[in-house]
Amino acid sequence: MQPNSPRCGGENAATMHWIVSSAWAYPALEVVHIVGIGLVLVCLGVLDLRLWGVGAGFEPGALARLALPVTLLGFGLAATSGGLMFAGQAGELLANRAFLVKMVLLACAGLNAAWFHRRGALLRGGRRAHFQTALSLALWVGVIACGRWIAYR
Repeated sequence: MQPNSPRCGGENAATMHWIVSSAWAYPALEVVHIVGIGLVLVCLGVLDLRLWGVGAGFEPGALARLALPVTLLGFGLAATSGGLMFAGQAGELLANRAFLVKMVLLACAGLNAAWFHRRGALLRGGRRAHFQTALSLALWVGVIACGRWIAYR
């Protein structure tokens, strides 16, 4: 799906005009979106590896205190840029199955993260924490795959 496609709706005319009238706006938003997702995945991956036994010399709580602000920054970048890209073509995206699946997977990833932190899994570790971290990574890979698939649906 291209931002300057004639199929794009006029849901948010000002945002859509900004996105399509600039040669760099939509690609720049995509770059910010990808950087945000990258920050989230790197931080989650580092914490997951620590829970799986890699880097046992690093205290999980200290590692989490370092990773959490970066994770939140990455999520903020991805959410903001994604919201701007969505604003220009909301109708088309809401009719796109890949987009809808991406949003469901994103919600599941958020619920999994909330459950993980609420039960103190970072400090406890164990099988359930291993399962949740693997589930988290799988959900994020699904979010990325669906995000790429949006352009082809």
